[in-house]
Amino acid sequence: MSDSGSQEAPKTRIPRPTVGNKVTVVLGAQWGDEGKGKVVDLLAQDADMVCRCQGGNNAGHTVVVDSVEYDFHLLPSGIINPKVTAFIGNGVVIHLPGLFEEAEKNERKGKSELFDFHQAVDGVQEQQRQEQAGQNLGTTKKGIGPVYSAKAARSGLRICDLLADFTQFSERYKALAKQYQSMYPTLKIDIDGELLKLKDYVEQIKPMVRDGVHYMYEALHGPPKKILVEGANAALLDIDFGTYPFVTSSNCTVGGVCTGLGMPPQNVGEVYGVVKAYTTRVGIGAFPSEQKNEIGELLQTRGKEVGVTTGRKRRCGWLDLVLIKYAHMINGFTALALTKLDILDVFTKIKVGIGYKVDNQTIPHFPANQEVLERVEVQYETLPGWDSDTSAARSFEELPENAQKYVRFIEEHVGVPGKKSRMEVQELMSSFLN
Repeated sequence: MSDSGSQEAPKTRIPRPTVGNKVTVVLGAQWGDEGKGKVVDLLAQDADMVCRCQGGNNAGHTVVVDSVEYDFHLLPSGIINPKVTAFIGNGVVIHLPGLFEEAEKNERKGKSELFDFHQAVDGVQEQQRQEQAGQNLGTTKKGIGPVYSAKAARSGLRICDLLADFTQFSERYKALAKQYQSMYPTLKIDIDGELLKLKDYVEQIKPMVRDGVHYMYEALHGPPKKILVEGANAALLDIDFGTYPFVTSSNCTVGGVCTGLGMPPQNVGEVYGVVKAYTTRVGIGAFPSEQKNEIGELLQTRGKEVGVTTGRKRRCGWLDLVLIKYAHMINGFTALALTKLDILDVFTKIKVGIGYKVDNQTIPHFPANQEVLERVEVQYETLPGWDSDTSAARSFEELPENAQKYVRFIEEHVGVPGKKSRMEVQELMSSFLN
């Protein structure tokens, strides 16, 4: 009762939405190039929606379907399935010319936008690093760093800005371009020409653009949907948790799913970590288990380890389980998808990194500092190889005994069950599809 003696009106309770659909996430557990595209392609066969949540056209996912090879850099590779809706979240930076070229090449057609001058700036910055420090970062020169820098500086431009008011967009574009020209006097930008191209894109992209948060909410809380999230890059390239500064510019760990798609963590379901049966890395940076010898060369040759985006040869080494356990600590993998096991078929003995020492002292963690990581001495366990062809195996039971032991060793050491074959990857879909 109130002081006046009248009865208070009952408070209206807003019903709390149910958890709704959960997304299945596929993430790289090393330095990228683990084979995420292949796993996504399998899972996407029965998906309703496949999402990219972070990064940009610096990613490179290759999928072969009916002897046709598809190379994806920006579009989710699950788009090969004609029944799938491909969704690019607000956390992804988009290079419009690259997007349309990729859609055309692959015969399928609210975010930050990457312009041609971002790519030019990326190249200039790499050149300056080389001249000033004698070493660059080894970026893909796709403009990813500059566009994320502009986003953090609040001077970036988004797709919603392009579609809202082109006059205001043009003024902000000119200001951003002139800012870069003042910082890099050798930078040439055809501002008027670029704006003409961007204006032409407006009508082309307008039918494909939705409010990302609302669209994702409706997908999560509408009718049952099978939603797959395709991570780009990998855990050790994460801007916060990777081998900084030799990392990408976005969060490619599980937290990036929520911030990139605008969805709550309660809607994250299975998180699959994709692990290559050995370790590779493109470009510069510490690589404790790297083999700069005939072993590394054999892994590179047998695995055809060449970057999809850069065309650079990948550095190769033994599997590093310290690194995998670190990725698991961050991402909470519910299962591992082990790829390219057959590349190890020719080895009679296989080493696996299980611990790190620095200055002859065992350390219980993965070092955050690059200089410390360079000094790491890897502690290896040597396992017997199987010295036989496993490429035709389609179930775990078909693998040689020593290959099975290798997989079990990984599972037990990391503490996460592995999905070792195409068949098992398909079997793990049961939790995703039912």
